[in-house]
Amino acid sequence: MQYLDFEKDLENLDQKIENLKNPFESTGLTSLDNYEINNIQNQIDSKLKEIYSNLDGWQKTKIARHDNRPKSEFYIKNIFTNFQPISGDRLFGEDQSIIAGFAKLDDRSVLVLGQEKGNDTESRLRRNFGMMRPEGYRKCIRLMKLAEKFKIPVITFIDTPGAYPGKGAEERGQAEAIAKSIECCLSISQPIISVVIGEGGSGGAIALATSNRVLMLEHSIYSVISPEGCASILWKDASKSKEAAESMQITAQSLYKNQIIDEIINEPLGGAHRNPHQASDSIKNSLVGSLNYFVNKSSSEIIQERKEKFLAIGNKLPEDISVFDTDNVMELSKNKIIKNKKVSLFLFILFCVGIVWLLY
Repeated sequence: MQYLDFEKDLENLDQKIENLKNPFESTGLTSLDNYEINNIQNQIDSKLKEIYSNLDGWQKTKIARHDNRPKSEFYIKNIFTNFQPISGDRLFGEDQSIIAGFAKLDDRSVLVLGQEKGNDTESRLRRNFGMMRPEGYRKCIRLMKLAEKFKIPVITFIDTPGAYPGKGAEERGQAEAIAKSIECCLSISQPIISVVIGEGGSGGAIALATSNRVLMLEHSIYSVISPEGCASILWKDASKSKEAAESMQITAQSLYKNQIIDEIINEPLGGAHRNPHQASDSIKNSLVGSLNYFVNKSSSEIIQERKEKFLAIGNKLPEDISVFDTDNVMELSKNKIIKNKKVSLFLFILFCVGIVWLLY
């Protein structure tokens, strides 16, 4: 298992308990020391509670990107039955970064769209690290319209750093495909439920998360830009990613408080990667509950509720919502002015000439 920089104490404890559970391999003994195993397991649980109850935005970002974190493919296999994958956008080709198809959630038919990052080098390259191309969004549009025709709800799993920014994707109309996907999400008459299971980045995420209900796993993130990208733009320094992550309020807790998302799904102690099946069960329960809410809703009510949800965002934010560090932003502006003294002087002279011209 991969350990993050703030989990080093856990690595040693996990190794100890692993050795105790395999006594024959480590010492030649064939009996288990259950008392010591339970003792160390209690230490692990205590350490996990201590660490995971005090996470900042940057630490949650690292957890959301954890290599062992369950991906869409895992959840689709464990939550749904009779999944029938469908490929191609009928315009250009197939996009492997999005898994799409119809399935059963208990006894209910649903359309499942899952952004997939991959689990190893080979699959990550094949899946393009979860960064969708235009054909991926167009495939989703095609299937959402098909689901609407047959009155089937839509479930999307969000896990992407953003839409693919490559030359070919731009040539094939990446921006238009994202915009059309958002438009489709807003207009279809069936309920859409989105679950952010890892990293929800930029328009690449919102294209499939313009939903009636947006759910987030406890340690996932959702933002208009990555912390590294934000730090590079604001401070010209990617090392300030931690400060950016805190200022942007990208965690599930901050987004729920600010009424951007609708529900936080609790993860197993230590994150979804420590008990993927428990995380899968929690997601399934939330999905069933969310879909039950829309059972007696008419098509017009579903559409209107979705539109009102997004129109309301930002209209009334809590008074204590934090903003970017004003001092840092002002310092950045000051530094830019100092570095461009000639330009600043020219603008000042131009301003003075304008005033004189107006007066005389």
